[in-house]
Amino acid sequence: QVQLGESGGGLVQAGGSLRLSCAASGTIFSINAMGWYRQAPGKQRELVASISSGGSTNYADSVKGRFTISRDNAKNTVYLQMNSLKPEDTAVYYCKANVRIKLLTPNYDYWGQGTQVTVSS
Repeated sequence: QVQLGESGGGLVQAGGSLRLSCAASGTIFSINAMGWYRQAPGKQRELVASISSGGSTNYADSVKGRFTISRDNAKNTVYLQMNSLKPEDTAVYYCKANVRIKLLTPNYDYWGQGTQVTVSS
């Protein structure tokens, strides 16, 4: 079984910064892509940023230039540095990891429990 543990959410004023962390634990052979998603009240969950095992990154247009995703493969951890936060960034942030638990078995997506980010104006 694989667990994803998130931390780093909280309340911050507009223009401030937060850093989210997500560590994968359990039976892990390898991790492919990792990513951060968010879901605001009344809205669908959307991709914020993703990073491949080789370090290639992808960002939603709304966060480009403000957010930075990174990962530490030795720690099975992905980070999201969020700067210049805006009230519209308020949401529950979820991490996702595409994990292979054994050699020659398929990869599956696993999700964290979510962490609340609230940006006040």
